[in-house]
Amino acid sequence: MTLADFTSPGMIVPRLRGRDAATVIQELAAAMQQEGRAPDGESLCRAALNRELLGGTDMEDGMAFPHARLAGLSELSFALGRSDGPLDWRAGTARPVRLVFLLAVPAMDITQYLRLISGLARLSKDGPLVKQLHAAQDAPSIIELLRQVELRAGATSVPAKPAATQSPTGFLVEP
Repeated sequence: MTLADFTSPGMIVPRLRGRDAATVIQELAAAMQQEGRAPDGESLCRAALNRELLGGTDMEDGMAFPHARLAGLSELSFALGRSDGPLDWRAGTARPVRLVFLLAVPAMDITQYLRLISGLARLSKDGPLVKQLHAAQDAPSIIELLRQVELRAGATSVPAKPAATQSPTGFLVEP
């Protein structure tokens, strides 16, 4: 299993129109709804933006990982947006975000979520691959790059709890 298994070409936006967190998350949530991976793009957008208020998900590597856990989702998936220039992601930070992964997480299963987060963490540490993602100009090229990140089978199933906390990396972590 690779990162590409959690997305599709229709959920890849190689040239984001949005210039800030709110408009980019809205754009990516709409792509997920259009692909049938989020039944309500507006609810996904609102939940991800509320999650961003708890703590930004932008990282020093030029990536941001907004995410939301929602009831009614049948499978974990993500949309990926790429910007030619830095986005105005979060006030008070000088981190230049150019790649945004919007994760839609089913409410009750975190096994796949943990595998996906692990894969995204490995991706963020692979400088040459991140550079190729920044340069990729179309969805098929981006999907091919995502196929290079294998997800490790090793996370065990943990029942989700209603309350979640923020880890130092900005991801939701079950207590």
